[in-house]
Amino acid sequence: MNSENFSLSERLVSASYVRQGSQARRGHEQLIRLLLEQGKCPEEGWSESTIELFLNELALMDSNNFLGNCGVGEREGRVASGLVARRHYRLIHGIGRSGDIAAVQPKAAGSSLLNKITNSVVLDILKVAGVRSVSSCFVLPMATGMSLTLCFLTLRHRRPKAKYIIWPRIDQKSCFKAMVTAGFEPVVVENVLEGDELRTDLQAVESRIQELGPDSVLCVHSTTSCFAPRVPDRLEELALMCAKYDVPHIVNNAYGVQSSKCMHLIQQGARVGRIDAFVQSLDKNFMVPVGGAIIAGFDEAFVQEISRMYPGRASASPSLDVLITLLTLGTGGYRRLLKERKEMYTFLAEELKTLAAAHGERLLHTPHNPISLGETTHNSASNFAMKRTQIHPDSCV
Repeated sequence: MNSENFSLSERLVSASYVRQGSQARRGHEQLIRLLLEQGKCPEEGWSESTIELFLNELALMDSNNFLGNCGVGEREGRVASGLVARRHYRLIHGIGRSGDIAAVQPKAAGSSLLNKITNSVVLDILKVAGVRSVSSCFVLPMATGMSLTLCFLTLRHRRPKAKYIIWPRIDQKSCFKAMVTAGFEPVVVENVLEGDELRTDLQAVESRIQELGPDSVLCVHSTTSCFAPRVPDRLEELALMCAKYDVPHIVNNAYGVQSSKCMHLIQQGARVGRIDAFVQSLDKNFMVPVGGAIIAGFDEAFVQEISRMYPGRASASPSLDVLITLLTLGTGGYRRLLKERKEMYTFLAEELKTLAAAHGERLLHTPHNPISLGETTHNSASNFAMKRTQIHPDSCV
């Protein structure tokens, strides 16, 4: 309803009532205007009505929703099921073009605007979460592992002689397969035990760079979020080392956005040394369905280079999901969730400490890991082994 239609409505309904409706409508439109003007996540979350109004307006800008449109090409946004169309708010064209996932589509101004706004809002949230100097990011419809692969493939064009990726060990398959899938040989650097914590062996990393030669190293692939007793890598020291040897540095920050400690490590690493890109999962940090990630960095040109490496168009679902979620929460709501997570972590640590003591075990002292906790299993392991032997024959009958 525009101003002309509201004026016409006054012929049918009392003008005072119509004006109330018009004012209510302007309230929604004011929120949308501020979002488009500032490109930042609103401080207070939006109502579902405002979000749906915004998404419906975007959908009407896509050619598949034009009145009287009869598309005859291969990319006309055809959908057989009305249920599927409603599930995606009739935003059917996806995002990007064949040469760049961030490019604007001529037939889909609404979907293109959705993509741009989502990337802008997510960039704002990354700054709110602690990486204030991040300059660019984009949402990718692939999970963390494949997004890391895309980063490595992009670096291949910059470092054609490189064969190796130096990787402080973390026992997680996706990040390992990301390197192999990209066609590189992981050089695994074992961690060192300091107290209860497994920490980055900086001397060993530097030795590998020197032995292999910096030109043969595609990058150092470090990790923030991880399971205890492993703790986040020494990002500041690694960043300084990468700057010293002119070796790129890619950070696996899979579920680190929710941790102020992990985000602080990235911010500091970029401040004192070199971090080319950091990758984080959408579902682990923003409570949306699995299937999306954020690639972010401090050099806008390099981040854009990564986006251009993605072949073809892409699904808009991850972008749509995270935009809806962040508009619902607002920065205030997201900050509250981050605060609650910290409080729950402290509570869980105290309770696990009590539980472990009750069974003759102890909670591992891993102060550098702000996400994960671990405990010893000396007594529990022997009891479990005995019970497993007793139960096993029956379970095989």
